[in-house]
Amino acid sequence: MRAIWITKPAGPEALELRETADPEPGPGEVRVRVRVAGLCFADVLAAQGLYPDAPKPPCVVGYEAAGVVDALGPGAEGPPAGRRVLALTHFGGHADVACVPAAQVVEIRDGMSFEEAAAVSLNYLTAYHLLFRAGNVRPGERVLVHMAAGGVGLAALQLARTVDGVELFGTASAAKHDVLRAEGCTHPIDYRTGDYPAEIRRLTRGDGVDVVLDPLGGRDWRKGLKLLRPGGRLVAFGFANLARGERRQPARLAAQLAGIPLLTPLQLMNHNRTVSGVNLGRMWSEVGVLREELLAVLALWDEGRIKPRIDAAYPFTEVAAAHRRILERKNVGKVLLIP
Repeated sequence: MRAIWITKPAGPEALELRETADPEPGPGEVRVRVRVAGLCFADVLAAQGLYPDAPKPPCVVGYEAAGVVDALGPGAEGPPAGRRVLALTHFGGHADVACVPAAQVVEIRDGMSFEEAAAVSLNYLTAYHLLFRAGNVRPGERVLVHMAAGGVGLAALQLARTVDGVELFGTASAAKHDVLRAEGCTHPIDYRTGDYPAEIRRLTRGDGVDVVLDPLGGRDWRKGLKLLRPGGRLVAFGFANLARGERRQPARLAAQLAGIPLLTPLQLMNHNRTVSGVNLGRMWSEVGVLREELLAVLALWDEGRIKPRIDAAYPFTEVAAAHRRILERKNVGKVLLIP
């Protein structure tokens, strides 16, 4: 087995490709020969030592993979050997072989490539959960999507378009705005050169938005709360503001932590606001919920209502460059890794 190991919390420089014996599937597990793995922001944070849920280094991370079943463990009731599948791996996905509980494996649709399967699984599952379970988006509402040109951001724009009359606001650098418009974003906003809260207030005549999807964290959570209309929902699902550059920056970490708003139920009640937190990495005890939502996502793909945008695919030998592309906010859509 060839796998990408985080050897220490030092960013892309600490990534190493190693070869070990192939794992054997345990009871209830399916072994998958991985053709394509997905790279997400949590993986990038883990390489910097900024993702608390990741195993301690040295470790192999990766939440999603697509490949072919080649063995089933004792008692496993999953797709038989030879079937193409996508797998929610909950670490261990950045390898050419992965053993996964059968409940976390779904057969790939006819006509769907391995690349599409790896790009649709975690990103669209996350976006679906954010919008429809935590955010409860309703027809005619206004939704602000941060990091809108990333994998989850574009998935959220596409999924939000399945709800009638939703008005979409998305933050991204100006070079990515044409892509956002093509994906249905009514108001692309350049967060690098302007004051995005002021621009949203201008566009909404001071009214604000109904839902904010925020993977940024820190001070941006505070800004998002102030943009909510009565009955509005802030959904926090990441802390990307912790990562700037290839290594941890303690001063930045402290400043972002200090910017987190302190809330009480009384404050939320008086302002008619809701704050939700989503961490799918801690939802594995509810794998039935995740599987139901993933199947709903795949049904939308079947109907042609969503289509993942793939930014780039890197061989395992160039994984450091893949991490840097995400760290530098250059990607438009999903970054993939090819064993």
